[in-house]
Amino acid sequence: MYERILVPTDGSAAVEGAVEQALDLAKTFNATLHALAVVEPVYTVNEGFGSMYDTLESDAKESVEAIAERGESAGVTVETAVRSGMIHREILEYAEDADIDLIVMGTHGRTGLERYLLGSVTARVVRLADVPVLTVGAPKSE
Repeated sequence: MYERILVPTDGSAAVEGAVEQALDLAKTFNATLHALAVVEPVYTVNEGFGSMYDTLESDAKESVEAIAERGESAGVTVETAVRSGMIHREILEYAEDADIDLIVMGTHGRTGLERYLLGSVTARVVRLADVPVLTVGAPKSE
């Protein structure tokens, strides 16, 4: 049913449920799991821009590599990618470029005022994707 499953990640605990679902589905359908992290461009007048962006990019690489390690342990083939740009656009472009069959996303990532002002990445992907999008809520706190 699914051959290529995409799980976007921001490395937060809020996407943990989506990663688990994506791994389970990939294992069930013997599909390749694509782990994608998108680094948004950072615009600043400070001289530390380069090092700040490098840190964000490094964190993104760590996030997708962590998923790859989990996939390896579960017997799932995982391809990783880090892109730069507007998050929802990069997710949609990656899904098209990689011929993705299913996108699995967490419903939470950004929080507070930033989410209110910028809108939900997941909601945009759900509205604009040409493939099914499975949304997974954040794990409940105990």
